[in-house]
Amino acid sequence: MSYFNVLGLRAEPFSTSPDPDFFYHSLSHETALKRLEIAIRLKRGLSIIWGEVGIGKTTLCRLTAQAFVEDEDFVFHLMLDPGFKTEEEFLAGLVDIFGVPCEARSPAAYKSCLKRYLFRQGVEEQKTVVLLIDEGQKFIPDNLEVLRMLLNYETNEFKLLQLVIFSQLELRPKIEKIHNFMDRVSMQYTIMPLCENETREMIAFRLESAGLKKNSRIFSDEALSLIYAYSSGYPRRISMICHDALEQLIIRDKGLVDAEMIREIMNRR
Repeated sequence: MSYFNVLGLRAEPFSTSPDPDFFYHSLSHETALKRLEIAIRLKRGLSIIWGEVGIGKTTLCRLTAQAFVEDEDFVFHLMLDPGFKTEEEFLAGLVDIFGVPCEARSPAAYKSCLKRYLFRQGVEEQKTVVLLIDEGQKFIPDNLEVLRMLLNYETNEFKLLQLVIFSQLELRPKIEKIHNFMDRVSMQYTIMPLCENETREMIAFRLESAGLKKNSRIFSDEALSLIYAYSSGYPRRISMICHDALEQLIIRDKGLVDAEMIREIMNRR
């Protein structure tokens, strides 16, 4: 039996998988979502969301698409890993993700097919095409040049491709070396770690979402303060510590995670 069943929960509360239903909306995450939605709806072109490892970029990527799920005027595509080694591989990947038929197999043919697709969707069918790219720090310079080319496709009123890159900060020096690339960034925002109060709220939110009864208590106040101190407010670290703590709660047949248990967990890490 899984530990969460033993605790009276119906689901794993501290999985590190990007499940939107268990995503706690901190002020910084909510700000990023709202700004992205505005940029996409206004067809501003390129947006970049910056954030360190474990800050919640991947889940935010999925939540962005989810915000438009009932709007048929928007067509979303998702690239989880842009770490292609050559321009041709990257272009072939884009053609595949967009579902664009392209008989010829060459960079020039791929570019032509992508251009026709964007004009057909954006002008003839009046759809807004959105490409969400996670793990943007994996881009090589040649493939960033491909993105700059795609952003050149536009009408007199708007860009034909709405591009959102979610990336660690090491992407920044790469794009700063490309002439006129930063000029195309219409919106950029850096996600900040949670404060201590948000850390406590995130833990409570996840436990309640997993089925914990109201007024039930699993973590002591001192344990929660230590979790914040050890995690520095990064959601993935918070989840990992809390997961280990709940496992120890079951192993030791205790009813409350205390500060000593958190110290022992962190000493083993």
